[in-house]
Amino acid sequence: MQTIFIIAILGLGFLITFQIAKASEYVAVLRGLERARKQSNRINGFMLLAFLILGLIGVYYCNVKLSGKILGEPASDHGVLIDRMLYITLAITFIVFLITQVALFWFSYKYQESDNRKPYYYPHNNKLEVIWTVIPAIVLTVLVGFGIFYWFKITGNAPKNAMVVEVVGKQFGWEFRYPGKDGILGKKYFKNISDATNNPLGQLWDDEANYDDIYTTTEMHLVVNKPVKLVIGAKDVIHDVGLAHFRMKMDAVPGTPTTMWFTPTITTKQMKEKTGNPDFVYEISCDQMCGKGHYSMRGTIVVETQEEFDAWIVGKKPQYLVANPDKDPSIKKDSVTAKIPVAVSNAQLKTRN
Repeated sequence: MQTIFIIAILGLGFLITFQIAKASEYVAVLRGLERARKQSNRINGFMLLAFLILGLIGVYYCNVKLSGKILGEPASDHGVLIDRMLYITLAITFIVFLITQVALFWFSYKYQESDNRKPYYYPHNNKLEVIWTVIPAIVLTVLVGFGIFYWFKITGNAPKNAMVVEVVGKQFGWEFRYPGKDGILGKKYFKNISDATNNPLGQLWDDEANYDDIYTTTEMHLVVNKPVKLVIGAKDVIHDVGLAHFRMKMDAVPGTPTTMWFTPTITTKQMKEKTGNPDFVYEISCDQMCGKGHYSMRGTIVVETQEEFDAWIVGKKPQYLVANPDKDPSIKKDSVTAKIPVAVSNAQLKTRN
C-alpha cells in the first residue's frame, strides 16, 4: 500500500509539472514571452525551494526508517573497522551534500531574475579554487589512507594460530578444503581434477600433506573468536567470495590464489537470537557475474564453538581415503572380515568332499 501511495504522489507531481508547463505556454502566447519567462522563473524558484525541503525530509525519513536494517551487525573483527570507515565516509559526504544542495537550491530561489536587481559577473577567484581543491584532496587522501591500511590488514599475514580453509569457486557452487592435524594444505595440480576418480580439486596423492585434508561442499564451518585464513581460487571463470555479514570480499581467480583473513565474533546460534530469525544463516555469495547460473551460486557458513567444530570435523573422512579406498584401514578390515566366513566354508566343503 505504501509503494502504491508513493507511486501515486510521483505521478501526481509529474502531472502538475506538465500542466504548469502547458499553462506557461498559453501565458506566453497571451501575455508575451518576456512576462511569461519571468513568471516561469518565479514558479521554478519556488518549486526548487519546495524540492529542497521535501528532499531533505525524505533523506531524514529514509535514514531513520532504514537505520540498522541494511547491513546489520558486523560478525567479524575486520567488519567493525570496515563499518567504522563506512560511517565516517557517509558522515563526511553527508555534510558536503547538505551544504552544496542547500546552497544550490536556496541560491536558485533567492537570486532568481528580478527587475530590481542586476546580475553580478564573477568569473574567477584563485583563493576559492585553492580552497575547494585542497580541502577535498586532503579529506580523500585520509579516507584512502584508511582504506589502504584496512586492505593490507585484511590481506596481510594471518596470526600464527589461524585455521586455514581453501575456498574454490566453480560454476555454480563452492568447494572447501581443510588441512588435517599437520595444518598444511597438500599440493594440487589442475590437470588432476577428476570427479570420476574422486579428486575434485586435483590433489597430488604423492604429497603426504594431502593424506589428511578434508573436502566438503556447500557448507563451510568456522570457529568463533579464532582467526581464519581463506585461500581462494577458482576452477573455470572469475568468481568472487562475498561475505556480507563479515564485511569481506575477494576475487577468486583461476590459477592465481588470493588470500584474506578475519576472525568471526558471533556464532550462528547467537546471530539467530540477535536477529530473532530462527532461519538465519551466514551466506557466502558470488559477487562477480560468472554466467547464467550466477544468481544460484550460494553457500552457507556455520560459525560455532571449538567443541562443535571438532565434533563436525571428526566425522569427515580425508579425501585421500575417499579417492583411494584400498588405503582406508576401515575398509580393509571390513573386507578381510567378510572373507573369513567364505574361506571357512570352502575348507569345510573340501573336508566334506
